[in-house]
Amino acid sequence: MKLSQFKFKLPDDRIAQYPAPFRDECRLMVLHTTSGIIEHRDHFYDILEYFDDQDVFVLNDTKVFPARLEGNKEKTGAKIEVFLLRELNAEFRLWDVLVEPARKIRIGNKLYFGEDESMVAEVIDNTTSRGRTLRFLYDGPHEEFKEALYALGEAPLPRHMITRPAEPQDIEDFQCVFAQNEGAVTAPVSGLHFSKNLLKRMEIKGINIAYVTLHCGLGNFREIDVEDLSKHKMESEEMHVSSEACDIVNRAKDNGHRVCAVGTTVQRALETAIGADKHLKQFDGWTNRFIYPPYDFGIADAMVANFYTPYSTLLMIACAFGGYDLVMKGYKEALRDNRYRFGTYGDAMLILSD
Repeated sequence: MKLSQFKFKLPDDRIAQYPAPFRDECRLMVLHTTSGIIEHRDHFYDILEYFDDQDVFVLNDTKVFPARLEGNKEKTGAKIEVFLLRELNAEFRLWDVLVEPARKIRIGNKLYFGEDESMVAEVIDNTTSRGRTLRFLYDGPHEEFKEALYALGEAPLPRHMITRPAEPQDIEDFQCVFAQNEGAVTAPVSGLHFSKNLLKRMEIKGINIAYVTLHCGLGNFREIDVEDLSKHKMESEEMHVSSEACDIVNRAKDNGHRVCAVGTTVQRALETAIGADKHLKQFDGWTNRFIYPPYDFGIADAMVANFYTPYSTLLMIACAFGGYDLVMKGYKEALRDNRYRFGTYGDAMLILSD
């Protein structure tokens, strides 16, 4: 497959700027990969009609932190955006970050954050053209530091899609209701459609849930700059699959029940941790698994996806699972129907291997 095969025209007004008023009430398109049938459902919670007792949903329980900070450079006062990526060393307050505009930042520069400029960081390393290592100059317990740092941040909404100003509600909206393990700088967006009420209805129906953790990074939104997809390299992301999750998933597979991967990050986690026997294995480490058509999936036989933007690696994973022709046909139908919304806060697609 070539990059150009994932091109389509997406009008700006079709990219959702806000989530649906209720998480589980966005629209749902259902693709049946064997028959090629495409269904249109008015509400995401209709998804329960396609699953039975002892089927399994696999969810990514990573938790997003307020990673976007606005600061000022010492002396000049120039405005600098700092995007926190990951904490490198808790004792020395070291963080891996991106800075914009990068050309204005040098090793040794100090950056000030907050209205009173009470949070100070020093640039101690240049790792890439945009990346830096910052040392925050903060005296106090680590938890107190993290609380003060996060209080200055805002939800790391993808700016190429969410173009409106930030709002206080964003950090709650941009978080799955089951989020637990902090470490993501972007949400596993397909999980945003699940409400507490829907999770309870799943429990009543006998549907089991397995949680895996993959801390979603900015690599999900990086532009691909090669036409030959085999030459694209994904950025590594930390992931964990527990023995409990393995037991739930493998028991369902062994007994002929459905396993539904909720989102592209879950698919990547499952395909990273799969064993030679096509069973899920416990895993603690990093993955840079890049999935694009054609691809033979070994764990999931159903998938929840969003409606993604052109050229995105997320669209490629959905096409790999549902079949390129069928998924792109679904996208054409969604574009003709003005009720479907795309992007982070867009509507959902359920892909079923009948």
